[in-house]
Amino acid sequence: MPAQTLTRRQLNRTLLARQLLLERHSLDCSAAIEALGGMQSQIPNPPYIGLWTRLSGFEKSHLTASLEKREVARAPWIRSTLHLVTAADHQRFQAVIQPALARGLRSFFGARAKGLDIERLIKIAKPYLESDNPTIGELRDRLQAREPNADKQAMAYAVRSYLPLAQVPPSGAWGVGTRATYTTAESWLGQASPANLETLFRHYLAAFGPADVMDFQTWTGMTSLKSQLQETLSTLVAYRDEGGRVLYDLPDEPLVADDEPAPIRFLPEYDNILIAHRDRSRILPEAHRKKVFVSAGRVLGTVIIDGFVAAIWKSERANKVATIRVTLFERQPADALELIEAEGLALARFIAEDAERRQVEFAGSA
Repeated sequence: MPAQTLTRRQLNRTLLARQLLLERHSLDCSAAIEALGGMQSQIPNPPYIGLWTRLSGFEKSHLTASLEKREVARAPWIRSTLHLVTAADHQRFQAVIQPALARGLRSFFGARAKGLDIERLIKIAKPYLESDNPTIGELRDRLQAREPNADKQAMAYAVRSYLPLAQVPPSGAWGVGTRATYTTAESWLGQASPANLETLFRHYLAAFGPADVMDFQTWTGMTSLKSQLQETLSTLVAYRDEGGRVLYDLPDEPLVADDEPAPIRFLPEYDNILIAHRDRSRILPEAHRKKVFVSAGRVLGTVIIDGFVAAIWKSERANKVATIRVTLFERQPADALELIEAEGLALARFIAEDAERRQVEFAGSA
């Protein structure tokens, strides 16, 4: 029987459902972050906004408490990028992604990392991390003191790549800033219980499917995975997109109809829904990609209108006035503008609780 063809809107609605964006859900932070496949967290505040837009009754204290209780950790993870990830997922998947982290070291530092004695660096770093919880800068200085002729940035990145780390709260909490202290993931989260590549692929599909192996590689930063997943692919449901590309999914995961209503949603900077596929057109029209992915790898905050990215936004503060500034990519009808304004005002209340006045301002094709 020929594989079912899924329309772009059907892929869109299915992705929105799995990323908890068709309705706000009553989940705790750990359950939500597990369902999302982790949350990118280069800076601390965006994941709080990402959970606010997905969960009913979410408050900043909920995520901060999850970090403090070690249910969730902020740690270098997928693509060597800081993520919020559940303790369980970090400890079972870290070994699976380790080859990509090692390759990242070689890619970023090249000759500067050549000849580093990784085993010795870990012997120096591990007790220091577990006793003193240093910043990465302090770790660099400690390594430099012991290995004065080696590149200290490369040494610290080597430790980060081969010794799983986690940040120690208040690092990663709302409003704390980017200065962070670290310890080993083992001392903070407990003993690892490694899974395999197949389990990670199935976890990815639950959060972002249907998708193909190239999408999975984009999300993980890993390469040449199709041969390793060949047996797994035969156990999955196969679909095709409108271009004929084969997409895979878990047999028990439902699809969502393409006429399912999609509410207005504000997504934070670096939201993984925009990064988790090679072909991002199921959520981000190609015509707008460069408006969202800007210099130095930055991914701007976006507004979902009828299921697709159709605007960018930023939060501004002047004295006691909090403003959500929305830049529309295309002209929107009056009823859509009203909904955007209402959601934007709710977001402003979440971000700036102490503001005396909040407002939404539009730019672009309003």
